[in-house]
Amino acid sequence: MKFRELSEYLRRLESTSSRIEITKILAELFKKTKASEIDKTIYLILGILAPSFRGVVFNLAEKMMLRVVAKAYSSDLDEVKKLYRKTGDIGDLAYELGKSKSKGKGNLSVDVVYKRLVDIAQDSGEKSQERKVEKTAELLGELDPASAKFIARIPVGRLRLGFSDKTIIDALSWALSGDKSKRPQIEKAYQVIPDVGLLAKKIKEQGIDTATTKVKPVIGIPVLPMLAQRIKSPTEMIKKMGKVFVEPKFDGLRVLIHFKRKESGDEIHAFTRNLNNVYQMFPELGEIGEYIAATELILDTEAVGLDPNLIKLVDFQTTMKRRRKYDIENKLKEIPLRFQVFDVIYKDGKNYMGTPYHERRKILAKTIKKNNLIIIDEAILTDDPKVIKSEHKRNVKAGLEGVIVKKYDTAYIPGRTGWRWVKMKQGEEAVGKLADTLDCVVMGYSAGRGKRTLFGLGQFLVGVKDKDEFKTVTKVGTGLTDEQFRELNIRLNKIVVKEKPREYLVNKILEPDYWVEPEVVVEIAADEITKSPAHTAGLALRFPRLVKFRDDKSPQQATTLSEVKKLYKMQKR
Repeated sequence: MKFRELSEYLRRLESTSSRIEITKILAELFKKTKASEIDKTIYLILGILAPSFRGVVFNLAEKMMLRVVAKAYSSDLDEVKKLYRKTGDIGDLAYELGKSKSKGKGNLSVDVVYKRLVDIAQDSGEKSQERKVEKTAELLGELDPASAKFIARIPVGRLRLGFSDKTIIDALSWALSGDKSKRPQIEKAYQVIPDVGLLAKKIKEQGIDTATTKVKPVIGIPVLPMLAQRIKSPTEMIKKMGKVFVEPKFDGLRVLIHFKRKESGDEIHAFTRNLNNVYQMFPELGEIGEYIAATELILDTEAVGLDPNLIKLVDFQTTMKRRRKYDIENKLKEIPLRFQVFDVIYKDGKNYMGTPYHERRKILAKTIKKNNLIIIDEAILTDDPKVIKSEHKRNVKAGLEGVIVKKYDTAYIPGRTGWRWVKMKQGEEAVGKLADTLDCVVMGYSAGRGKRTLFGLGQFLVGVKDKDEFKTVTKVGTGLTDEQFRELNIRLNKIVVKEKPREYLVNKILEPDYWVEPEVVVEIAADEITKSPAHTAGLALRFPRLVKFRDDKSPQQATTLSEVKKLYKMQKR
């Protein structure tokens, strides 16, 4: 397929707000696309070059892209900047300049455009930025204006058409059967191999049944994590779950560890919940081969920071300082870690996701040797609500968040489904308070007044997920330290956009001064949830306050509207 043809589909998608129409347009596109290029097509329409765990990124800032556009169309940089201030969109800028100055015929194929973009993204070393500018400008110059419009947005992460992997899965089903009936089958495979481009390619090549059955975890590709539900009452937990394991809930960083023993050096990956590979955070994982009785292994763990002076656990925000790319060796000394192992997903060629949890714990015991780096979580087996309550109090007193209660015989099911895992941060006695915090997406912010003018923002608007849309639940202006106000302002300034993103549903009376791309996830606590005609979620948080930034979560992993509704019902009990 020529990229010019793909750009016409992108134009149609951009001008369509109906979810079902978007799905039908995508299905039409997928039917036309060959197996050899469908993966590349899907990545491009999502505005990426590969899933996040592959680590293929451009590192071309907005200022660099303005240089690219100026060079592509032989234009004066100052004039380009002036025009950009009017358009506010790098794609529209390329289109406007391209209409009068482009010589591109639009004959490049999707495959060629994709490969050239990957080559640009992977260029590194001395003077790589200059080469990236040169190559990207050359590519834009060879494209017709309509194609250049969409390609120019990709390096700066602005090709957002209002849908995610979930809509792609719906569209694949629609392309196969004319409805969403194949979605569960495709989604189940996606949970194990969360690479929607690769999955689509396999379906095209092998057919849906072969491509989606007997899918097992692969070293180097993160499985979507299993998540916990919320129940406040231990009595209700036992009623719904029966016999359970009660385990400590740490305030750490969820890490999926992949290990493969090799003669040339062990292959090790560490994936967060948002599927990013952050192995560079954890140099100490280089020695885990000594503590593992396996050739290949995937473990689910919690990285917990330790205070080396007081020999106690530190909080999540302190642990997350390990994410800095530089000065890792000093951080290694300042914030030593241990990994609390609580599940095994795969070992030596066998998929254990369908194995009952009590059996997986036995496998863990045989797999992890005694050491101080990776430690199997303690677990108490019970069917007595009083034990859950006492363990919760004991853990909170010890400085932990609470407990995780796990069904004795549950399989490892990605996502938050059924009463398999339940977290308890507050006790049964916490009537009238929320049973948990919410992970919300920052949608925009308003300028500060008084002292807050120094920070650049006074309050920010947050929302929760409802399928591919984000609906508002509150504005937050309290609970932040001066340092957090400044940090949030810096983060948001980098992702400000002129127009409201398509996936945002916001009441006009709540519109902020500045819109931002859906990138920053924050954990919010509140006293209660109330009904709200003003907020598009239909519910609002009362007395909201920032708990912490959730850099380990993507916007697609934010709290869902259905979860907020469950919390609303829970507080009434």
